Amino acid sequence: MIKSINGATLRKMIVNGAKLLDTNKEHVDSLNVFPVPDGDTGTNMSLTMMSTAKEISLCPTNNIDSLCDAMSKGALRGARGNSGVILSQIIKGMAQVLTACKEITARQLAKALVTGTEVAYKAVTKPKEGTILTVVRAMGDCAQKITKKSIEMSEFFAEVIAEGEEMLKQTPEMLPVLKKAGVVDAGGRGLLIIFTGFYNVLLGKEEVNLTFDDSITPGTASKFDESAHFDYNDLADIEFAYCTEFFVINLKKKTTEADIDRFRDALMTIGDCVLVIGDLNMVKVHVHTNEPGVALTYALELGEIDKIKIENMLEQNRALIGSRKEVLKPFGLVSVCAGAGLANIFKDLLVDSVIEGGQTMNPSADDIARACDAVAAKDVFVFPNNKNIILAAEQAQALSKRALHIIPTKNVPQGLSAVLAFNPEDTLENNAANMSEAIAAIKAGMVTYAVRSTQVDNFDLKEGDIIGIDSKSIVAKGERVEKVTTDLIDKMMDDTVSNITLYFGNDVKEEDANKIAKELSAKYNRCDVDIYFGGQPLYYYIVSLE
Repeated sequence: MIKSINGATLRKMIVNGAKLLDTNKEHVDSLNVFPVPDGDTGTNMSLTMMSTAKEISLCPTNNIDSLCDAMSKGALRGARGNSGVILSQIIKGMAQVLTACKEITARQLAKALVTGTEVAYKAVTKPKEGTILTVVRAMGDCAQKITKKSIEMSEFFAEVIAEGEEMLKQTPEMLPVLKKAGVVDAGGRGLLIIFTGFYNVLLGKEEVNLTFDDSITPGTASKFDESAHFDYNDLADIEFAYCTEFFVINLKKKTTEADIDRFRDALMTIGDCVLVIGDLNMVKVHVHTNEPGVALTYALELGEIDKIKIENMLEQNRALIGSRKEVLKPFGLVSVCAGAGLANIFKDLLVDSVIEGGQTMNPSADDIARACDAVAAKDVFVFPNNKNIILAAEQAQALSKRALHIIPTKNVPQGLSAVLAFNPEDTLENNAANMSEAIAAIKAGMVTYAVRSTQVDNFDLKEGDIIGIDSKSIVAKGERVEKVTTDLIDKMMDDTVSNITLYFGNDVKEEDANKIAKELSAKYNRCDVDIYFGGQPLYYYIVSLE
């Protein structure tokens, strides 16, 4: 019977939870309730967990405090989208409690779950019930109740997961949009998959492809390569100065495999990035340390040393830092968008950096922070241009060396309007106020297609239907892109509108866009009608009315 969890087991649990979610992320993606091609909850949560697993795998020690620090950093840096950010906060809160443990008991784990819930709720400006927050809160409440009695670890996880499953089934009753679509909450399902991965480690069970009864029609999962966003070779502060590499050859007859393991443990006490691989014939060693002589002395206990290479990383770091000295301007602008045309429009408006991202490929908090760090400005305005990126942008404020100011733009037209309102000669406060006022005056809509058959917003949709969406709901549907686009604009139009702008996507020909613009000019002769190539995926048109 397992009564507690040590550092080695915690490491395995995190890695296995990430692996299981990655394998089953397509199912979680398919639970996204809105029938547009942006089902990315599973992908976002998976990338957040994979970042957590990578960071914890690099941790050179099994001390729980070090592992918890790695968990928090990895989750925060990899957080993508609302679901990923909330997951990162759950992990952060749990790590705050577990870091003080020598070994983790059920009682301590229950406290960690409760703290994780509290931290996650605080991260969301307007928490909604029927989401991952509700599921984790139920799991935490259950954990507290069952730890009032002596309980074995596998039983603890079984009961907590069962309670989470029960609460997940109730999420459609809390959020009407879930009930209308006939699905449970995607984030809650993702969280339970992660905890199932934890549980399987305690059972010694290898489970990969799970089966679910979530009453859904699987959609098309979002696909994009994690390597497009992650870069683990960035310059960082150097704690250990010397990159030390060598071979141990002609090992002594008395040397055993256990001696090699103890040698590895000894290196972990004097440095990081420890790599000790091989057998009793030869051992390859790599360690970052301030005491390369001590590392070599330890190795001589095993055998002879060969091919020694010691590099001074402090000197390398000084050279790089020296080349990066910069003069900061007062303000910088960073925008998020998907599509070469849209990116060029932002650049033409003197936006300093454009991060590729949007629906289905939300940049992480770390991606946003790094983009802002690369802008030579004291204060940086960030335009997320997607409601699912705003939380990650807010989390980036804690990661960036710049002072970030998040303008909560929910779409590209709002982002462009905010950028146009920027005045480099004005004050920080006036710019923020002017940009906020500008985005409030914009009406935005999008034309895309339904990825599954469902009923929503009083429309019976079939997979492949063309749909027009305003800022709140679906307002038009049909079989032809042109007809749905004009219907969408008709629904959005009022007497205050004087400009209509269409940004056409990758799947639209320019002549077709010109045809719609001509029709709109004739219909609304009081309005100026403009078209631009946006190049965005998934959306035939992004529409802006002002």
